[in-house]
Amino acid sequence: MYLTFTYLIILLNILHVCVSDCGCQLNRNSECSNEESHNKYTKIHNDVDNNIETAASFDSSDMVLIDSATFEMGTNKPVFESDHEGPVRNVSVNSFYLDMYEVSNEKFNEFIQKTGYITEAEQFGDSFIFEMLVPESEREKYKDFRAVQAPWWIKMKGVTWNHPEGKDSTIDERMDHPVIHVSWNDAKKYCDFVGKRLPTEAEWEMACRAGLKQKLYPWGNKLNPKGEHWANIWQGEFPMTNTAEDGYISTAPINSFSPNKFGLYNMAGNVWEWTQDNWLNDPDAKVKKGGSYLCHESYCWRYRCAARSFNTKDSSAGNLGFRCAVDIQV
Repeated sequence: MYLTFTYLIILLNILHVCVSDCGCQLNRNSECSNEESHNKYTKIHNDVDNNIETAASFDSSDMVLIDSATFEMGTNKPVFESDHEGPVRNVSVNSFYLDMYEVSNEKFNEFIQKTGYITEAEQFGDSFIFEMLVPESEREKYKDFRAVQAPWWIKMKGVTWNHPEGKDSTIDERMDHPVIHVSWNDAKKYCDFVGKRLPTEAEWEMACRAGLKQKLYPWGNKLNPKGEHWANIWQGEFPMTNTAEDGYISTAPINSFSPNKFGLYNMAGNVWEWTQDNWLNDPDAKVKKGGSYLCHESYCWRYRCAARSFNTKDSSAGNLGFRCAVDIQV
């Protein structure tokens, strides 16, 4: 009886480790079952001229002015110790503009049409897509192209920002959804073109909190106040069942749900958002914030304002996007 109980504890610990590794930090260096699938992931095979001129001015019509302030960043109750969520510290941020919305397919398409820019997913020839978005009849043929640490992620050929579920898919009916399958490098090129930049992690978190002190979410501590959904996240049992009680299986339009007190939409859930900051002083890895439609408290409770994760600069996935910021000119 004692041995059986001991083995059960060991098994539960193994399962906890597996579940906590949700694939949030999946990147182009991640191993797939098929080792050949990532041999080409080197810039020497993807040398494309993507020089983009920086705009002289920017459009602030869909941006929010956030006044300079000192706020409490981080948390003393970290959920994921390895994510370095804490401790709480006072951080001062200068005034800046931040996009009200995540950059949409429509806006990114305008950028592509004007510049001819080629994203890194297009250069590499593939990107990561969540298994549930692949027809069940086709999933078996991708069994050797799954991330080892998160097998619900498939590295699929032909997946790009404008073909988010493969070459036969389109964004025609999703122009108001956030652009996905964009790397940090892609996001920076877009920001440069429109005369903006990516927000720092501190700017992003202060904007997420919107003046609320040490609250979990952009709206407070309750996940569903007034019995309503306030973010596009996972409902059900991950990764098998998404009941879509919030109305969405995948991404939601950029103006979905109520904005926070600063007037910012989807600062929690929907898609992860790139920031300027390096992860642990590694210039090739960048911090991302906000969680995504794949996050759930049971395994990936990262749609909290203090939560954070990272990816390498050239990584892309079906739950990763961005929004832009601008300095206040003085």
